Amino acid sequence: MKKIKYIVCSLFIATALTGCEDFFDTLPMNEVVLENFWTDKNDVTSVVNSCYESLGSSKSVERMGVWGELRSDNLKAGSNPSDEITQILKENILPTNSWCSWEVFYQTINRCNTVCYYAPHVQAIDPNYTESEMRANIAEVSAIRALCYFYLIRTFRDVPYTTQPSIDDAQEYVLPATPFNDVLDSLITDLEKVKNDAVRRYYQDESSSAYQNSSRITRVSIWALLADLYLWRGDWDNCIKYCDMVLDFKRQQYEEMLERDGQVPNIDLFGDIPMILDKPSGSNYYGNSYNEIFGDGNSFEGIFELYFTETQNQSNAWVSNYYGNKDNEIRQLGAPDFLRQEVTTGQNSLFKKIDGRAYSNVSMVNQGYYPRKFYYSSVSFTTQSVTSESSLNFSGSSRSSNTANWIFYRLSDAILMKAEALIQRGMVDTTGVAVDFQRAFHLINTVNKRAIDASPISSRTDTLKMADYIASKLEIENLLLEERHREFMFEGKRWFDLVRIARRDGNNTRLSTLATRKYIENVNAIKIKLANPDRIYFPYAKSELKVNPLLKQNPAYSDTEDNELTTNK
Repeated sequence: MKKIKYIVCSLFIATALTGCEDFFDTLPMNEVVLENFWTDKNDVTSVVNSCYESLGSSKSVERMGVWGELRSDNLKAGSNPSDEITQILKENILPTNSWCSWEVFYQTINRCNTVCYYAPHVQAIDPNYTESEMRANIAEVSAIRALCYFYLIRTFRDVPYTTQPSIDDAQEYVLPATPFNDVLDSLITDLEKVKNDAVRRYYQDESSSAYQNSSRITRVSIWALLADLYLWRGDWDNCIKYCDMVLDFKRQQYEEMLERDGQVPNIDLFGDIPMILDKPSGSNYYGNSYNEIFGDGNSFEGIFELYFTETQNQSNAWVSNYYGNKDNEIRQLGAPDFLRQEVTTGQNSLFKKIDGRAYSNVSMVNQGYYPRKFYYSSVSFTTQSVTSESSLNFSGSSRSSNTANWIFYRLSDAILMKAEALIQRGMVDTTGVAVDFQRAFHLINTVNKRAIDASPISSRTDTLKMADYIASKLEIENLLLEERHREFMFEGKRWFDLVRIARRDGNNTRLSTLATRKYIENVNAIKIKLANPDRIYFPYAKSELKVNPLLKQNPAYSDTEDNELTTNK
């Protein structure tokens, strides 16, 4: 890891403050930090805000997309992808590829570390900064830090880990890589300590500022992150516990809405879980759940997502640069044919023709298929009598700006993480009935049913039949993986899902089989590469190896040539 200097100037820029250069001309850095900045509550707030801004920077969000999606079976080359993107798609990843750079994540981590370091100092000298506010701020940045490290270990496996800030020119941060599971355990321990300090809800009503309930870290978003961390750790009971806490919170929120408004036309119970209807009562068209979750963003189902608006300097560059945001726009990445081909005729292996996600996720442009989740600001279609593309009566409005939210966790995450943990736990009752498989099936079916059947509760039917899937662990596990594929397509989760399965399997067979479905040429050569357990992770950047002699290259890349392009991202 590069020596990371905490430059106060960058924080002033991030929070619209000025005068940094004058400070640096007259005072040493430590005096600037301690005596001129960390003096009151507003200083802490400014740096906390800068942590969110760093997390939402273009370099950060683009890496979330590249690292979480590009190598999966969701994406292929679109129109004129860069050479570096093309090489990743071909599984020719070299340490000189700039997408191997993790610098922006460590910048965010260091800002979070700095808040944790200085917030207690400010609380001690500013009477207006209460201890509960200080603890809530530390919980916020601890979760952001954990999220950054979680991306890093899922992408690189073993990474340098520290919770100490770099605040002094005399400090050198040359650290060896900490093993994957040790980092994971540390993240869990840290979040368990602060989870109850986080704000439960910033706004109780549906005010114009209520979006902050899912665009800032809350206690609920920490529960979701802990559930995910425990899922990767193989602690099924704790994963289930935190998923249940999220689900209970959403049930409570729904009951509050009913009590306040008498009815909630766009939300209904699927089993005992409230979810946004895809076809609201009285409407003949589907697409409402997409419009609320991905079009408007910060929906009832939102747990934590990056919030972008036209009035701020940042934008969702990943969606605009790689998926597109204009009518019939073809950008750098396309979608493999098998994701969308023949859906309307009922011949697609992934989507049933009445599954609305197929049409809002992917569309055809000039005889090719392209990602459209996030691209559309709204969609409308009917699947009641679909037999062809024209019978869908599909219409979709593209965005006029790069303001699509980037979603980390939403209600479907809690539902399907719990289902996965139940499958892995595999509890049976005294009569030998696989009760955990049954419970997992009902959760998977909940997500599936919302997408394919928005009828009133009394007339809803199942298209998934439990008896088809619970006879074996492999059957129900594959159903879960398919449902995650349908539900989270293009959301930066698919490659990580495949990596998690490979780690659990102890081999890359399923990962390789699924990831190579998108290829037409050189399939066997790519499968050979992906059979190597080290190869499913990125190499360390060559620039990092130069400055950190304690960092040892991933053995899968130790013999690679250094002739890759080094275009800055």
